[in-house]
Amino acid sequence: MKFEVEVEATPSEARAFLGLPDLTPLHEAWVERMKSFSIEGPSADDWQKLMKHWTGGVSGMGGGLEAWQKLMLAAMTPSSGKEAAEEKK
Repeated sequence: MKFEVEVEATPSEARAFLGLPDLTPLHEAWVERMKSFSIEGPSADDWQKLMKHWTGGVSGMGGGLEAWQKLMLAAMTPSSGKEAAEEKK
């Protein structure tokens, strides 16, 4: 058996008919936030949050941006790597 129903409605009417919430205010707030973010750029707080998410699963990296900077500084120092291995010999 095949049963077909065709309903002509706007998206907002369909959401109301199905009992779904109207997310227009949330969408507008999100669009405004993205506009301001693209104009002003990320703040220092945004970078901190980003680094916490990126390094959340890495042990010893719970400090966020400061820990990331220490890691990068340690990786760029000449005493790490080949020279440190030669000193041990």
